[in-house]
This record gives sequence, structure tokens and C-alpha cells, in this order.
Amino acid sequence: MPEHEQFGVRAEADGPASRTGRVPPQASPEEAPGAAPTPAPVPVPGEGRVPGEGRAPGRPAPPGAESGSADADGTAAWPDLMLPLLRTPTTDRPLVTGEPGADDPGPAAVAAVLDLALLVGELMLACGEAAEDVEAAMLAVAQAYRAQPCDPQVTFTRVAISYQPGPSEPPVTVERSVRHPAGDYARLAVLFRLVTEITTGGLVVDDAHHRLRAVRRHCRRYPAWLLVLSSGLLAGAATLLVGGRADARAWLVFVSAVAAALAGDRLSALVGRHDLPEFYRIATAATPAAAIGILLSFNGLNLGGSVVITGGLYTLLPGWPMVAAAQDGLAGFYLTAAARLMETLYMMAGVVVGVMTVLYIGVNNGADLAARPVPVAASNPPLQLMAALLLTLTFAVLLNTEPGTLPAVLLNSGVGWTTYGVLINAGGEPIMATGLAAGLVGLSGQLMARYRGSSSLPYVTAALGPLLPGSLLYFGLLAFVRGEPEIGLVGVGRATATAMAVAIGVNLGREVARLFLPAPGVVPAPGRSAGRHRR
Repeated sequence: MPEHEQFGVRAEADGPASRTGRVPPQASPEEAPGAAPTPAPVPVPGEGRVPGEGRAPGRPAPPGAESGSADADGTAAWPDLMLPLLRTPTTDRPLVTGEPGADDPGPAAVAAVLDLALLVGELMLACGEAAEDVEAAMLAVAQAYRAQPCDPQVTFTRVAISYQPGPSEPPVTVERSVRHPAGDYARLAVLFRLVTEITTGGLVVDDAHHRLRAVRRHCRRYPAWLLVLSSGLLAGAATLLVGGRADARAWLVFVSAVAAALAGDRLSALVGRHDLPEFYRIATAATPAAAIGILLSFNGLNLGGSVVITGGLYTLLPGWPMVAAAQDGLAGFYLTAAARLMETLYMMAGVVVGVMTVLYIGVNNGADLAARPVPVAASNPPLQLMAALLLTLTFAVLLNTEPGTLPAVLLNSGVGWTTYGVLINAGGEPIMATGLAAGLVGLSGQLMARYRGSSSLPYVTAALGPLLPGSLLYFGLLAFVRGEPEIGLVGVGRATATAMAVAIGVNLGREVARLFLPAPGVVPAPGRSAGRHRR
């Protein structure tokens, strides 16, 4: 059965009452003419007990109700509604007053809803979603089932949600740890559609739990051999992107980078079988690219040894983690941003350990590893555009992007790289050109995601692959090995500035789309104060 039919089809309702959890008002037979009308029963979203009590929680609020997180045509609007709530300062949030009412879900129903929101947040964070968007999804699920007030909290490897039933009641807090987050955008797309379906009133809690269990068992979209091949082709595409040449020597460098990446992938897999930390896997995977690059630089064919190393290490260099750290910092998640930066440092340390000895031997024996610090778009624009598209395609496959999303991702990548090339050819500064191109990629990715009702990451992350500062990190590392710490610091600084430019561009594109092109049915709240209280 196709995945969208397995996970994305709304469950059939038994009737109007079962679809929304509301009870239509009925005229009382004892009601006398002229008497005051009997108030309609209050809808109870948590009506019914959890399995431990023999009944199931009710359905969430329908569109247009309190959750109001989607319009009639099913467009996902809950991110636009939840983000202003999350960004409201703590001092401006209303206090919990009054005792629980009859329309509030019971403790057992609340426990089921909190567990559901926690599982959604755990899986989204494990699939690579940004911390702020994970909080928005958790809050949307809780509000859809009227389990409020709730306060979700997300850090790099932890998700938690707190519920305050009343001023005289103790708060309930549940949390989970997320180990080894990794990009899995097909599963992330399924989760996004599931949250959209929950917020539009299409699932009871038990059905949502069942669907989440199915998402956990969801297999990768691509076979293992294709993932290995994509890793090698990504390295080869990076050599064409950096080298900008299409002669016989360039294709030899391309094949060498592919071989180095494939060898590194197999060595990493062998180390991973012994359950060693990620640091040792990265260090091991980095050695083949350095060794092959050194061997090529020793001959008299003027082959680009440093280009081979740059391409072979492209999947290992923490270009995207640097961008993700900057994005979380811009969103106010400073602990998560600091954790991602620490992860970046350890990944760089693993690459250093893997290539330091090989590079040191090669440089001290006359190997010429000098190369241009940034790709020059004017050297061969058609070739570099094709290389950028190949890099994006293989990167998207490694991120397990849904096949139906790949054409839009390639289009977005082509627009971003073309913008970068035009600005560079016009004499623009590379960091500024990168930021502007990233902003365009972020804005178009947001528009594509809104049209498809999905997360923007599948449309943005792989499309930014050609703009990531992986090569800058390598050249900074090379300068340190050659005994040039000043140049090395400049290279690392340029890599950091490029990562910030990419992050700011993507974040600005997202905010422009949210402010000026809101999802249908979403009206920005006037007068809401800016700022937020963040962990």
C-alpha cells in the first residue's frame, strides 16, 4: 500500500457526533413554550475514557474551533498559529485560574494526550526537525485535544511537556530522551501530515497512537546500495563543484573522490558494528579521502589532491550542523544551539584525527594541496550547475526525502545556485551572495511546503547543499596542518560566517513567508508583543 494511503488518509467517522466529539443540541421534551431554552451540551473533546477505563478519548476540535489549526481545504495552518503562542513572553501569559470544568478531559485522557504529544515531539526531533517546530507540533496536538494549558520544552536530545490542570492541582510533566538524531525526511513528512490530521479533527487519541506506532516501523524509502552509491556520487559532485573543470583530469579526480567516499563509508560501517561512538566512525571514514588525495598530489599530472579530499570529506564535514545551530540560536533555543555547536566541534575533531597524520606526512613530503578557498561560479557555470544538482539529489536521497518531493528540491537548488553564481559573477562578496541565495531558497522552500502541507526541511536542506561551508572548513584545517594558524583561523571564521549567512537567509525567508503569506484562515494577532522566554 502506498505510504500516503497507509498513513495520510483520514479515518472514516461514524457520523457527525463521532467526527468532532460534539453533541448536537436537542430540544427538551419538557421544555415549555416561551421558556428559556436549555443550553446546548458543552462539547467534551476528552469525552470517553482511556483504554484503562474501558473507553477511548474523544476526537480533537474540528476546524474553526479552539484549536483552529487548519482551513477547510486541509492546508496545514497549525505552525502559523502555534508559533505566536510559543513566542509570547512568560510575563504576558495568562495565569491558571479557576477549577477544572466539566468540559475538561479527565486525568486519564490527559495522560493519553500528553503521551501522544510527547511521542510526536520525540519522533520529529529524531528525524531532524528544528526545536521550535517540534514545540509547535507538540503544542498543536495538546490544544487539539483540549489538554491545556500545556508548556512543551525541547532541547537537543530531550523533549518534555508540562500540563497544569488547575491552580490547586500539581502539574504533570513527562519527558523523553532522543538518542542519535538523524535526518529522515520521509518519516518527518508523514509526522507533519499526521499532526495536520489531528488538528483538523480527524483522529481519536487511540487511532493517533496506532498511526504513530506505524510511523515508528516505517522503513527507509531507498535501498542500502543506493544510499552507499549516493554517498560516493555526492563526493564526486563536490569535486566538480569546487574544481569547475570537465577535462580528463577532472573526471579522474571525480572517480577518485567517489572511491574515497565509498571506502570511507564501508570503514565507518565496520566501526559502527562494534557500537563505538560517532567520533571514531567519523575519524575512520575520513582517512581514505586524505590518503587518495595525497597519492594523487604526488604525481606530475597536476591533479587536484585537495579537491579529492574536499569531495571525499563533504558528507563528514559538519556544514549543515553549523547552519542548524545558528538557526536554533536565532529562534532563541540557546542551549540547543550550544549543543549543536559542540556536536560540530566533535565532528570536526573526528575529521582532524582522521586526516591529520595523513595530511602531515603528505605536506611535509612535498604534496601540493593548495586550492581555491571557495568555489568560483564563473569557471564553468553549466558544469557547476549540473554538479550542484547532482549534489542536491544525492544529499536528498541520503536524507530519505520522499521521491515525489525530489523535483521540487532540485528546482529550488537550481534557483539558489544560479542566484549565487550570478552574484559572484557580478563581483559580489561570497558570504553576502551565499546569504541572499539561502534566503531565496528558504522562501521558495516555505512556499513549496505550504502548498504541499508539509515541513519545509525536505525542500530546503538538500537544496542548500552546494552552499554549505564544507570546503571552507577543510581549507581552514589544511592551513593549520601547514603551520599557518592565522590563515586557518581566517578559514574557520569564514566558514562560521557562511553558516550564519545561510542560517539567517533561511530564517528570514521563513519569517517573510509566515508574516506576508500566512496559511489560509490564519489572521496574525494584532499588538502581540515580540520576544520569548527560552531555555
